Amino acid sequence: MNTSISSVADIQALLSDLPAEDQAAVAAWSARDPQLTKPPGALGRLEELSRWLAGWQGRHPPRLDRPRARVFAGNHGVAALGVSAFPAEVTVQMVKNFEHGGAAINQLCRTFGTELAVVALDLDRPTADFTQAPAMDEADFAAAFRAGMDSVPDDTDLLVVGEMGIGNTTPAAAIAGALFGGDAALWTGKGTGVDGAGLTRKTEVVAAGMARHKGQPPLEILRRLGGRELAAMAGAVLAARLKRVPVLLDGYVCTAAAAPLEAACKGALDHCVVAHVSAEPGHRRLLDALGKEPLLSLGMRLGEASGAALAVGIVKGALACHTGMATFAEAGVAAG
Repeated sequence: MNTSISSVADIQALLSDLPAEDQAAVAAWSARDPQLTKPPGALGRLEELSRWLAGWQGRHPPRLDRPRARVFAGNHGVAALGVSAFPAEVTVQMVKNFEHGGAAINQLCRTFGTELAVVALDLDRPTADFTQAPAMDEADFAAAFRAGMDSVPDDTDLLVVGEMGIGNTTPAAAIAGALFGGDAALWTGKGTGVDGAGLTRKTEVVAAGMARHKGQPPLEILRRLGGRELAAMAGAVLAARLKRVPVLLDGYVCTAAAAPLEAACKGALDHCVVAHVSAEPGHRRLLDALGKEPLLSLGMRLGEASGAALAVGIVKGALACHTGMATFAEAGVAAG
């Protein structure tokens, strides 16, 4: 794939010609599903998931030989404003923890047979404070977006997307508010655990960012209010669409990173399933705005693609049922 993008306009151009799901694969799924030994619709969303896999992989039966997780890490200028309970150096420390296999995401990827790669993006160079200036200039934004696009191998069966970045629920809230409106307090939550005066300060920072950059086009909102890891997640999601790879989105930050694609081009996230709804209150509002229903609701708010990695197990179950169940004829069971 040519990822020689250097501007927001280049990204917008890619959004103008997105592939749709494969109708032949969907037709093959639709022919098999009613023949399986179950009442119609009895497996609920598991049936939807196997259809989704087939349609976006462009093949029937679908497969899950190469599920891959990509965790993008970045640091934020607004972290210096007291918006997080943890210092910015924790981003670097957690990347090392990922690399040494000690984080939750490592255990979940190992459990469900998912290849994990971590992409650290200039951690020694935080983005600008978005209350004073755009978080990234156009070249920086394009470079981070390209890094995300380049992280998705062509033969990926399913892409799991997540992040690590101290303070990044603040840009997530600002992006969601700037895209969909409403008071900053509606989009701002405790993140890593700020409370009281810390939450008030965080909400003020989100409001200031929204006010400074309001009225911009969606991809400009991502550039001005996001971070390198958010831009890279958006790049990975777009690359997956262009390569016909279905995507599991993680929590609030991941969904906020992808949301500008949908705002810029309706249907741009049709190949994405949101794995879980975060404990961050703004996430549910964002999912409602996007028309997305999460697979899981477990009170998780860790990030690092943990919810999406867990959902790989559900997708594997959906696939196993669709491909492995007997038909009524094979089982000698009378159809209803």
